Amino acid sequence: MNHLVTEEQIAFYQDNGYVVIDDFLNAEELEVWRQYVGEAVGSRGKLKLAASRVDAASADKWIEDDNYYARVFTQRINLWNDHGGMRRLMIDDRLGKMAADLAQVEGIRIWHDQALIKPPWGNPTGWHLDNPYWSFYSRDAISLWVALDDVTANNGCLYFIPGAHKTATWENVSIGQNIGDLFDAYPEWGKREAAAIEMKAGSCSFHNGLCAHGAGANMTPYYRRAMTCAYMPDGSAFNGQQNILSDEQVASYAIGDVLDDDAQSPLIYHRSKNYVRLEDL
Repeated sequence: MNHLVTEEQIAFYQDNGYVVIDDFLNAEELEVWRQYVGEAVGSRGKLKLAASRVDAASADKWIEDDNYYARVFTQRINLWNDHGGMRRLMIDDRLGKMAADLAQVEGIRIWHDQALIKPPWGNPTGWHLDNPYWSFYSRDAISLWVALDDVTANNGCLYFIPGAHKTATWENVSIGQNIGDLFDAYPEWGKREAAAIEMKAGSCSFHNGLCAHGAGANMTPYYRRAMTCAYMPDGSAFNGQQNILSDEQVASYAIGDVLDDDAQSPLIYHRSKNYVRLEDL
């Protein structure tokens, strides 16, 4: 794994809100990621979350519908919860250190991983911000996006608005059929050029949780597979939004409480604290 980030990559990330790491995985590692993601997604059926994490009263919202959104991508969240191989991939302090170094924070917790598989002839992913959806607010939230297939402008590569994270608030839009709705909230961004991020399979990108991004339509008869992980800086606090938390968890938190439950959001790297280590699994 190409897991050491350079000072130049850190500076680029801080300035633009995203960075690409070429050849992140070698050929053998890429095949392992593909295998585990395929197994983990296949075992879920239409359920987005692990069955053990779904409240009976709200189970319907976690079942994938046959709608426009389902044709944007197949989304399966927190595969580390119910697949041992995915747990070993995600609970990896090398990933945590990369995220911490780029974001310039002390510690990194998993917020949620997710497989994002754009189907053949799949719909575009509308422009949006990530962090406003989540149960914490942080200008240092960061996500990893690993290309499991070659990603091109033809099959749904990511696009970013460079530097958008510097002026973003937590105003956001849903991922819907009008892919430019975000620019109604941030009209100044609509006048900028977007950066298209094409990557070879095994490469990855990191992006800030407040960096505007979207993805094109898949104009091919093949799947475009990606595995991602959203990271929360250690010490982040509950903002009152449920997102992936259970009803019981939401009821147990007050706004401002630190989200430090390792069973929900494992601490995978910290510069000074003890954290979950891959060799301990």
